[in-house]
Amino acid sequence: MKLKYLIKLSTRTFRTRAGRTALTILGSAIGIAAIFVFVALGYGLQKLTLEQITTAESLLSLDVSSPNENIPLNRQTLEDIAAIPHVEEISFAALFAGQITVNDLTSGVNFYACSPSFFRLGGINPLAGRIFETENEKSLVVSSALAKSFDLSPDSIIGKNARVVLFGDEFANGADWKIIGITDDDTMPFAYFPHQAINIHITEFDRLKVKISNTKFINPAVDQIVGMGFLVSALSETIEEANKIFGAIQFVLALFGFVALMVGAIGMANTMTVTLLERTNEIGTMKAIGATDRDIGILFLTESVIMGFFSGLGGVAIGFLTAGTFNLAINLLAQSMGGQSISLFYAPPWFTAFIVVFSTLVGLFSGIFPSRKAAQMNPLEALRYK
Repeated sequence: MKLKYLIKLSTRTFRTRAGRTALTILGSAIGIAAIFVFVALGYGLQKLTLEQITTAESLLSLDVSSPNENIPLNRQTLEDIAAIPHVEEISFAALFAGQITVNDLTSGVNFYACSPSFFRLGGINPLAGRIFETENEKSLVVSSALAKSFDLSPDSIIGKNARVVLFGDEFANGADWKIIGITDDDTMPFAYFPHQAINIHITEFDRLKVKISNTKFINPAVDQIVGMGFLVSALSETIEEANKIFGAIQFVLALFGFVALMVGAIGMANTMTVTLLERTNEIGTMKAIGATDRDIGILFLTESVIMGFFSGLGGVAIGFLTAGTFNLAINLLAQSMGGQSISLFYAPPWFTAFIVVFSTLVGLFSGIFPSRKAAQMNPLEALRYK
């Protein structure tokens, strides 16, 4: 049978039985939409979470610290780690105890002297404001816990002048600094400042950020640094574990949608079976004028595949509409309560394409039994069927 006649006959049911066909496609599309929405929710939560805790460079960075005072992080340590193969960049943070005064209120705080690259390699993004851009500007990036200790919101503390006292440093005592950024950390009050903003030669460090050129070299570098006696952690390990957890969540959510899809697939198979009975005389006529069993089987199978394809397209459309509506409602509620807008749903392009292909395959399998039954019909019995 020629392709154009096959397509014409396969799509005839869309015209002759438009209502029933549309309802069948809608039933399957709702099942597809359920899978789409549930899995997109899993991907959205994963993307939202990982964007909050990491950047591309931080996945290549190691966090190095000293286990005790007997194994210090010093200039020699930097040289030794820099000599390790595939180490691309090192950034340090040195710890200073001190006090900070804002609006005539004083609080004890830990200060970290570092460079802008420490934020980049650590995946630290400001909750409000910005990080310092040079290594000698007199500016501070403080934690949200420090802002709360002064009863200030993240936005209101930005631009405030702060009087800083670093214990043991005569140069910094009583110096005025400007708060330019705030990090999302409610665990403890601390502040970062550019390490060249104070006239001190820093010889020992609290921790290092070590960037490796490629993920495949991370484990060998970790082994060498641990062999030096230092503690090493990699954000990539945390991300890997998080991805496993989110993968399990996506699988469970997809199962809920799969149940709805099976209901739709059964409905599609039922429609094809009813169509088979209604077109029994037609099948007998087609066989009588020369249509082969293979032609009849392919005709019904093609009809089922087309229905599955349109179910996939409809499911994706319904899924996008449902996700968009729900996300809009959540964001309106969040904004009314003073929160920030977020995107709870995310569907990678490959997943959207997979959903359509998957729905087409569901249509294919739903039509196998009716198509085989139609192909095996005796033409004389089919012509006599009433």
